[in-house]
Amino acid sequence: MPVAIITGASKGLGRALAEALAARGWDLVLDARTAEVLEVTAAALAVHGTRVEALAGDVVDAGHRSALVAAARRLGGCDLLVSNASALGAEPLVRLEELALDGLRRALEVNVVAALGLVREALPLLRAAPAGAVIAVSSDAAAEAYETWGGYGASKAALDQLAAVLAAEEPGLRVWAVDPGDMATDLYAAAVPGDGDARPEPADVAPAFLRLVEERPASGRYAAPALLEVR
Repeated sequence: MPVAIITGASKGLGRALAEALAARGWDLVLDARTAEVLEVTAAALAVHGTRVEALAGDVVDAGHRSALVAAARRLGGCDLLVSNASALGAEPLVRLEELALDGLRRALEVNVVAALGLVREALPLLRAAPAGAVIAVSSDAAAEAYETWGGYGASKAALDQLAAVLAAEEPGLRVWAVDPGDMATDLYAAAVPGDGDARPEPADVAPAFLRLVEERPASGRYAAPALLEVR
């Protein structure tokens, strides 16, 4: 069975991706900071017959990243690494003049530094996989200038560039930076409290990611809405 590591997997997009892959026979290594919520997610996935290693921790911790990769190795390797764990830098979001530098550092540590650290840890397994792939979950804030989204957007823009360079340096892998578009997630609710506009559920966006995994287009940056268009 193929094996995926998914960070930020206890809820939202991470859980939706885990559920979609489990339904297709993947084994999973899941990360999240809240152990209780992660355990509930892991138990729900077990109904598919999926082997699940659920490790609670913070991706900024090098020891935790090593444990995630060791868990994947126990399951047989790593075919897919999804860097989905994210930090906003401020909750709710604020203008740059108000953004605490410690908040910006946290966003960069989680969204960029930890993502690269996990990729580096997993590279031997990814290279050995028949079809190794990396997905970096990006944002339209990485490419567009939205008020109050400066710190988060800057971190995701840096993640996009890391993904692009990784693709150039590792031509044997597929490396995709994916903008999932707006979604109804706890992250968005924390970023913009009180925004009552209807947004897609993560489960409705997950098929865009599955299309990449199944069709394996060239490495690059993709937007989920375009991937969801009728073929």
